[in-house]
Amino acid sequence: MATSPNPIRFFDIASGPPKRTYAPNPWKTRYALNVKSVPYQTEWVELPDVKATRMAHGVTPVRKLPDDSDFYTLPMIHDAATGTYVGDSFEIAVYLDQRYPQSGSRLFPPDSIGIHRVFNAHVDALFSRHVVLCSEGIPFNPETAEASKAEFVRRFHVSGWGDLVIEGEARLKKVEDFKAEMEEFAKLYRYNNGPFLEGETMSYADIIVGGWLAMLKTTLPEWEQLCEWHGGRWKRLCEALDQWADLK
Repeated sequence: MATSPNPIRFFDIASGPPKRTYAPNPWKTRYALNVKSVPYQTEWVELPDVKATRMAHGVTPVRKLPDDSDFYTLPMIHDAATGTYVGDSFEIAVYLDQRYPQSGSRLFPPDSIGIHRVFNAHVDALFSRHVVLCSEGIPFNPETAEASKAEFVRRFHVSGWGDLVIEGEARLKKVEDFKAEMEEFAKLYRYNNGPFLEGETMSYADIIVGGWLAMLKTTLPEWEQLCEWHGGRWKRLCEALDQWADLK
């Protein structure tokens, strides 16, 4: 267990009530914190307040929007034991493994951080190509929903929220395209029968995929269909990660 008398502060994007994690990168961090068995507490941040929250704590953005402007997002942690802020899900996982090597389970096998970083970029790109399918399922807080939708409109440089909603034949085709890409991705798992990429042994690679699956479980109307894809591969992975999905 972590030795700090103060729990790590985990800044997550607030959903509508009851508050819960729904975005993929905060899910990656929640899984990682639970796997590492470090004491932490969640601080919920309304989506329109994310930029101000990061700036208030002096945590610079680590991502860019398509127009090359700064993208302020979460997760972010503050570890009072070291006075450290970390504002990127991958770097949070690296920090936790290095700062608390004896707590919980290891996230990264020896000498694998580099390949995990490449894998993270690949998985993020894959799911991001189809994330428009989730727009209507995002559990916005009703009190800030309009401001949150306006933020998405600004990020994606569209004229209105309706441009981020896909329906009818276009949606059916997008779902089929997603399924085809996931079928190709599933080939990485063909070397074992376990739920994880390395069979029965979980690593941060599974958390990377699991973070996106957890989002889809909340936001994708076709989730039940996805659970049947590729022999139930993605449902089994999601269920295997449930033991580390606690909200704290």
